Amino acid sequence: MSTPPGSTTTLLLARHGQTVWHAESRYAGVSDIALTDEGRAQAEALGRWSATHSVDAVWTSTVSRAAATAEPTCRALGLTPHREPALRECDFGVLEGRTLAEFAAENPARAKAFRTDPVAYPFPEAEDPRTATARGVKALRGIATAHTGERVLVVAHNTLLRLALCSLLSIPLSEYRRVFPQLRNAAITELRVDVSVDGGAVALLSLNVPCA
Repeated sequence: MSTPPGSTTTLLLARHGQTVWHAESRYAGVSDIALTDEGRAQAEALGRWSATHSVDAVWTSTVSRAAATAEPTCRALGLTPHREPALRECDFGVLEGRTLAEFAAENPARAKAFRTDPVAYPFPEAEDPRTATARGVKALRGIATAHTGERVLVVAHNTLLRLALCSLLSIPLSEYRRVFPQLRNAAITELRVDVSVDGGAVALLSLNVPCA
């Protein structure tokens, strides 16, 4: 059966630009960490890419690093960004601002369990990855429904987007770190969401396409 005309939305998912913590492989979840010079350059490259790729709307998380990454696109296209709190990054608990290597030196058993199954064994005091996935997926499906037939840039965060991708593509959540090792800063991952199908059938069209 063919897809009815105008029943699909293209979601252009982008992780925000580089921050100091990400350059040092430190977990940045709830902390509001600014972009580096490299991160700002990545945001500008995303803006130039968006200006030539028919972006109709922009959504971001409410965290400043995501909003700053989307700003050049909004400026180039004359768009006002929509802000969605549910697109915020996961809370990493005791790992906030720290590296996995630092945690492993302190608690090797817990670090090993996380590496084996990061959903069943999240970091101490962290947000449940299943809860984060549910809010992220709900937000993305809501955006797709609100912009049927359009192309929407969504600027959010590495772990949240990887979890959401697994859920949307029927990949076990526990595999998110293996299947999607990293979403590159300000690179594009393109999804097609068929909103005519109950639950919104999703297809992955591209992954980690650089804008520069």
